[in-house]
Amino acid sequence: MKSLKFILFSLVFPLTIAAQSTVQTMQHDGLTRSYRLYVPDSYDPNTAVPLVFNLHGYTSNALQQEVYGDFRSIADTANLILVHPDGTLDGSGNRFWNAFGASGGVDDVGFISALIDKIDEDYNIDLNRVYSCGMSNGGFMSYRLACELGNRITAIASVTGTMAINAPATCNPYKPTPVMQIHGTADPTVPYDGNSLMIAIETVVDFWVDENNCNPTPIIINVPNTNTNDMCTAQRFLYHSGSNGSTVEFFKIDGGAHTWPNAPFTIGITNRDMDASVEIWRFFSQYTTTSLLSTQNAQMEAIQIYPNPTQDMLKIQSNQLIDAIRITDLSGKEIYRNIGHQDQINLTAFNAGVYFINIHSGTQVYTEKFIIQ
Repeated sequence: MKSLKFILFSLVFPLTIAAQSTVQTMQHDGLTRSYRLYVPDSYDPNTAVPLVFNLHGYTSNALQQEVYGDFRSIADTANLILVHPDGTLDGSGNRFWNAFGASGGVDDVGFISALIDKIDEDYNIDLNRVYSCGMSNGGFMSYRLACELGNRITAIASVTGTMAINAPATCNPYKPTPVMQIHGTADPTVPYDGNSLMIAIETVVDFWVDENNCNPTPIIINVPNTNTNDMCTAQRFLYHSGSNGSTVEFFKIDGGAHTWPNAPFTIGITNRDMDASVEIWRFFSQYTTTSLLSTQNAQMEAIQIYPNPTQDMLKIQSNQLIDAIRITDLSGKEIYRNIGHQDQINLTAFNAGVYFINIHSGTQVYTEKFIIQ
């Protein structure tokens, strides 16, 4: 990390950008929180603009993330406001996000929500177009926002981040949430295949594919290998046709390390065939919260499952005809399927745990998490 800081401070001043970031603070939950705000010269207070959060990794900070995962030229051309908040300090003096699904500790979810309100007070923000991305720990935090702040965060992207082992059990998205994951197969910090603390990357992708009811068979596109000296290649997996137009995209960087593709400098094997910032904004710009909520409320009113948690029987109440029912476990593995209308499901053969039920009715799919005790 020391080498990264040295490079960052060497590069930050020579960079040429149209506008300059300002460092601001706000009080939240008894703490003084700081953030860097980048407002492009093209900003017009008479026009509502998107807001993009870009969250730093563990031991990093807002300034470093602003330079390393640079969105400023995109903000200039797309006319969006960028915010790079600082996490708080842990016991070792390193900045971090409370991103692992723990309810205790620093209230970073509440801080991000309050920061949206603060920036909206000062600028004309399109609150239907608020997005979060991040590097490593910032990617973890973006996933937590998708789980807990989906009423305010339209879509998220994670670069070299994932979800903690315990996170899916408490993840209850407010709406279908488009997700982009970018990850190297040789990442030594957040392992591609996971470990006892972190979920494997493909499992995280499968979780959100199932959560958004996307087609589980992706369209696979080989990213052109335009730079043969970067020691890695990339594939794009597009999971489409999700609820209310949501999708999941996954860039698999074969041989890539714990790095941001096309970052301004190299601190490990860094893919140069694609630009993570450009791809993330392309992905975000497709979605508004309004469109992602277009049928969600109607689905929630039309179909209900109970009791939840349950022990042996799950009942289904619906005022419309059910075409099919599918139940999956947390890994996305299908463990139950029924074609046709059904009012209840006997669960005595299932192990205790967390499951997802998908109920198909016409063109709509109702998804709910339930617990077997």
